[in-house]
Amino acid sequence: MPCIWKARGTDRPPEGAAMADALSVSPLIVDILWNRGLRTVEEMDRFLSPGLRHLAGPETIPGLTKAAEVLAAGIAEGCPLAVWGDYDVDGITATALVTEFLAARGIEVMHHLPNRLEEGYGVNVAGVEQLAEAGARLLLTVDCGISDIAGVARARELGMSVVVSDHHIPGDELPDAHAICDPRLEEGGPCADLAGVGVAFMLMAALNKLLPGDPADVRPLLDLVALGTIADVVSLTGQNRILVKNGLLLIKEAKRPGVAALKVVSDYARDAELGAGQVGFNITPRINAAGRMGDPDKGLDLLLADTFDAAMPLAEELNAINMERRRQETEIAEEAFAQAETMPNMAGLVLHADHWHPGIIGIVASRVAEKFYRPTLILCTAEDGSLFKGSGRSIPEFDLYEGLKAIEPVLNGFGGHKQAAGLSILPEQLDELRERFNACVAAELGPEPLTPTLKLDRELPFAAITHTLLAELELLQPYGMGNPEPVFGSAPVTVADRRTFGREQEHVKLVLADEATGARLPGKAWRAGKTLPRDVRGRLMRFAFTPKIDRYRGIPKIDLRIRDWNF
Repeated sequence: MPCIWKARGTDRPPEGAAMADALSVSPLIVDILWNRGLRTVEEMDRFLSPGLRHLAGPETIPGLTKAAEVLAAGIAEGCPLAVWGDYDVDGITATALVTEFLAARGIEVMHHLPNRLEEGYGVNVAGVEQLAEAGARLLLTVDCGISDIAGVARARELGMSVVVSDHHIPGDELPDAHAICDPRLEEGGPCADLAGVGVAFMLMAALNKLLPGDPADVRPLLDLVALGTIADVVSLTGQNRILVKNGLLLIKEAKRPGVAALKVVSDYARDAELGAGQVGFNITPRINAAGRMGDPDKGLDLLLADTFDAAMPLAEELNAINMERRRQETEIAEEAFAQAETMPNMAGLVLHADHWHPGIIGIVASRVAEKFYRPTLILCTAEDGSLFKGSGRSIPEFDLYEGLKAIEPVLNGFGGHKQAAGLSILPEQLDELRERFNACVAAELGPEPLTPTLKLDRELPFAAITHTLLAELELLQPYGMGNPEPVFGSAPVTVADRRTFGREQEHVKLVLADEATGARLPGKAWRAGKTLPRDVRGRLMRFAFTPKIDRYRGIPKIDLRIRDWNF
């Protein structure tokens, strides 16, 4: 979809050259950081070098100190501990982190990761009863629990001490746990954007100091923190930037057998250096596929595997599951796109089909929201037919959680964030949901669909794009929500060549020529086979792009990722 181009910022730092000298970077890097709100050399230095010494204390998370104390007391009393996670990457990595940390302290734990297809999200009564039968007397939730009133109540009825650790937005009623730690319990705070695995890491760091014996080194757990944080698409600024930047170093080393195996089945070298985008696009979907298709324990077993030989068969199995997931995703997306095309006047989209896979509709909702640039809810029918279960994805201009809260009477249940949510409704409420959701979105954004905005960091001449500049841009990694990849605008350049590639020739390769300087650079525009037709060859156009190093066949070359264009 064509975008409206806007400058990320129009002013330049008054002491830009001096700041660049102090940081040993080019003025362009200072310009980029300035226009992202960093105003001093100290702030920029901390951004470029986010060391673990800059982490906030665990006690800054509301309720965490008490949560650690309850866990320490229960462990001291010999209470068998069970960890209840979620079936997505955030929940799986959080469960792995707690299990591995406590094992290092000599404490065995049992765990429960709900089957998405049979149990759904969150702490359920039946699962709690199973853990009680297995002997659990201390229950810790990770990446869930903040809205699980009934499940927590049942755990207490069965004599368990319950600690909830979560990062989702609390509802009006909190579960009756012995302790609750969630950065969202209070407004603001340095840890407000942590993923569930980040909260679990902070909780284990605090517990580490309360348990008897020598503290364990928690730094080797940061690869798990990075995987879960990247997969959960939380803001990669502040505390998350510190955790992910350091976790990516461990993912490069791949000392964890499961991470090494995942890199191999994703066609990376075991010691390959990966950015957050590569991890989020290629590594974490394979972990997620286990939970999406029904059995998250496969992902957990992989991350906790002791050897590469034990991990590799699990990684290959997850790779096969992910291939099937991608096949089904393509089919569902085509059907969802077709449905959306029939709703041109809807400000908010609500799509449904009985046969869509509940583990895949969230990914498809993201693709629909991106393609049509409208908040989107996608629903399918539960196995027993009693409910429609759905996933929602939004656009930056619309807070999806608040939108669902405004229409809560028509929902059976919901939870989530500003940009992503889960929900369920009674089948007979589908038409009313469509009407109310559309009205809610229209009231907030207006009845006409919006045009997405693409923010450009500045215009960048082709002649200035060098390997040295690209190495400097790598200092801005990890990219993600809150810290997007820099996007630059070109002067008018000539399309010297245009070819298609891909299984269905859906992608486009270009060669762009700057006649003023003689510089020529290749570029790729993904899924642009129809929107960049053959007749662009020879035309003078402007492009929005992100420069990259293409290491295909082992030879590093500069390549442009084409984001948008105009004539």
